[in-house]
Amino acid sequence: MIAYCLLDSPIGPLTLAADDSGLRVVEFPENRYLAKRDSSWVAADHPILALSCTQLGEYFAGQRQRFELPLAPRGTPFQLEVWQALAEIPHGQTWSYGQLAGHLGRPQAMRAVGAANGRNPLPIVLPCHRVIGASGALTGFGGGLPTKQFLLELEGALPRQQDFLALG
Repeated sequence: MIAYCLLDSPIGPLTLAADDSGLRVVEFPENRYLAKRDSSWVAADHPILALSCTQLGEYFAGQRQRFELPLAPRGTPFQLEVWQALAEIPHGQTWSYGQLAGHLGRPQAMRAVGAANGRNPLPIVLPCHRVIGASGALTGFGGGLPTKQFLLELEGALPRQQDFLALG
């Protein structure tokens, strides 16, 4: 059984799904790649979902920088390697796709790293929003670029939009 719930957040309702092995899914309201759902998905209470909701609430309140959750994403060995590396990007910082590929010891694999990053089933928790273009541009994001910008502003990796207005 995969238990799921909806979590209200500043970026809209998030769908969280977990089983006894760990958190499997965090989905944005507008998600590029939705998890496959079947009859094993049940709206139910689960201790991993409760812990995930608590920690995400702390994150959005600016009280948490790292997640301490059992994770159980499903993907290829390469995707799992990329997703694990995302957790090593420090809060409040960004890496380019090239930096992430270099961190993995695969400097020529920028496109493959980007594709794996785009399929991350646990955004925010495994912070794919911290990966940006080499020029510093906010590039594609499964939750949309406004969500990516919000998350980076929340972490202090980007000045908040209102800060730009105050300077003008």
